[in-house]
Amino acid sequence: MTRVPLPAAFLRLPLAHRGLHDHPHGVIENSLTAFRAAINAGYGIELDVQRSADDVAVVFHDDDMHRLTDATGAFRDHSAATLGRTVLRGSTDTIPTLADVLALVAGKVPLLVEIKENWNTMEDTDGILEQAVATALATYEGPVAVMAFNPHCIAHMARFAPDLPRGLTTEAYDPVQNAPIPAEVCDHLREIPDYDRTRSSFISHQVTDLGRPRVAALKAQGAAVLCWTVRSPAAEAKARQIADNVTFEGYLAKLPA
Repeated sequence: MTRVPLPAAFLRLPLAHRGLHDHPHGVIENSLTAFRAAINAGYGIELDVQRSADDVAVVFHDDDMHRLTDATGAFRDHSAATLGRTVLRGSTDTIPTLADVLALVAGKVPLLVEIKENWNTMEDTDGILEQAVATALATYEGPVAVMAFNPHCIAHMARFAPDLPRGLTTEAYDPVQNAPIPAEVCDHLREIPDYDRTRSSFISHQVTDLGRPRVAALKAQGAAVLCWTVRSPAAEAKARQIADNVTFEGYLAKLPA
């Protein structure tokens, strides 16, 4: 298993967190409108992928439907067709599949796909979502990479799509904030022990924890360091003292000259 380098575009264009969203003005996170806005502004895109009841890779962040829609219950209980008819509250957008987003982006800007599977437990997965992502990306042309908090997801991606750049979403793993993940699992993950096992080539680390020595050690080893989530120009300037690029929201990140 080899490391696949992160394409240079991911180190040049700031990444709009869940698209260039603006909820008060009807541009909802992880919507086609938010992704279109990011493309038009010249930013890269970060998005979340979950699994529908019928095992389709669908773009949505939350485990539950209530924050962003008028539907109820667990996201996983709804089919892709039902989700595709579900309006994101405050907009006319519905919940897109990964295939929908790939057709829209079509290689215009870098696309960072975060896989959300067992991310509240960090238990191993059955690989179904990862296989769906790998299949969707198999014929995609353009700069794309995958990442996940759950290292098991990335281990699966290394098998299903060995030529795709892959990395780990990482953080300080405060056991209170990350409940119900067991404290001992937080202690284990905090030092990013799975970087080599998954043959990752990058991390996307919590912006408030970029000073962690392990981040510096990985960067010295050759890892690309992205970070999440930057919410002001001042925070971006500070983050860039360590990180190679930023994932941002709530303001317009600085574009390269």
